[in-house]
Amino acid sequence: MKRNIFKNIEWSILICTILLIIIGMIALFSATQENSQDELKKQIIWLVVSIPIMILVICIDYEVIVKISPIFYGIFLILLVAVLFTESVNGATSWFNIGSFSFQPSEFAKIFVILTFSYAVVKIQERGKDEISKPSKLALSLLVIAVPVLLIIKQPDYGTALAFLIATVLILYVAGIKKRYIIASILIVVISAPLLYFFVLPEHAKTRIDVFLNPNLDPRGAGYNILQSKLAIGSGQLFGMGLLKGNQTQLGFLYPKTTDFIFAVIGEEMGFVVTVAIVLIYVILITKAIFVAKTAKDDLGSYIAMGIAGIFLFHMVENIGMTIGLLPITGVPLPFVSYGGSSLLTNLILIALLLNISGRRQKAIFIE
Repeated sequence: MKRNIFKNIEWSILICTILLIIIGMIALFSATQENSQDELKKQIIWLVVSIPIMILVICIDYEVIVKISPIFYGIFLILLVAVLFTESVNGATSWFNIGSFSFQPSEFAKIFVILTFSYAVVKIQERGKDEISKPSKLALSLLVIAVPVLLIIKQPDYGTALAFLIATVLILYVAGIKKRYIIASILIVVISAPLLYFFVLPEHAKTRIDVFLNPNLDPRGAGYNILQSKLAIGSGQLFGMGLLKGNQTQLGFLYPKTTDFIFAVIGEEMGFVVTVAIVLIYVILITKAIFVAKTAKDDLGSYIAMGIAGIFLFHMVENIGMTIGLLPITGVPLPFVSYGGSSLLTNLILIALLLNISGRRQKAIFIE
């Protein structure tokens, strides 16, 4: 059985992941010269820890993992409440500090929220596909998403909250939710956006939006990071300035260069060619994730794979978009490339789930 699993696995997903990790490690090597490469060393430790966990996740049938996911969902809800009482870091209470390492529960929550929500949708649809379109059933399933999202917004971490919402929309779309709900949701977002801006968003969030629209409003304050990021990417031109030779990166003008703005480091030191290659790798990875969703043996596998595709899609678009000035800065890391142990382990577990689902596809699916 296990031999068949590894035979059917979509190995291109793993290859894309490895390529992104290699590029990320090279960028971290260059960006961490001033601190004896502490972050690079920690990233390597997290990678080593992640490998056996990935293998375990691939080998256990995803249906078994899903059945126990509500337990972990509950545990991470408790952690999302507890983290609100920790010391604020850069204006957010998102991390537990354990010695020299930090732990971000909102990252790991992605895994179990997607699994639990997919499981809830499948259970609702046992009496028919249209059950999910009934207002009462839809509202019940959305509670699975709403509770962690509200807790994450409280931290505040709007980027991660948006990632959850994108995954939810894609799962519901694949589940066959009636189009009127999608249209109504779009209208609500359009109508509520100005109201949220003026009456709900905190001042720092409004400032980020204002600076996104015009970075020169505060070039030495709120607009500083995005201006330096665009300058770094532009300086790289076609082939980059070379490793350890980027002015913005090595002179400390780019911050935080190992997490939010790692793409700018790559753009400055490795150039346009490598940044385009990164985008293409992500496109292949997300496309393959959607293919896994289309060819999964059951609805449960389809929903999980689509939710994972949504997470990666949002992170890729938002991180790259904010570093080049096309989207507001939200502090969203670039999967597999940015520094962050919680992010790396979470993303590798999501990859393992995709490999798990693809390995258990029915052979008949390919005869079409």
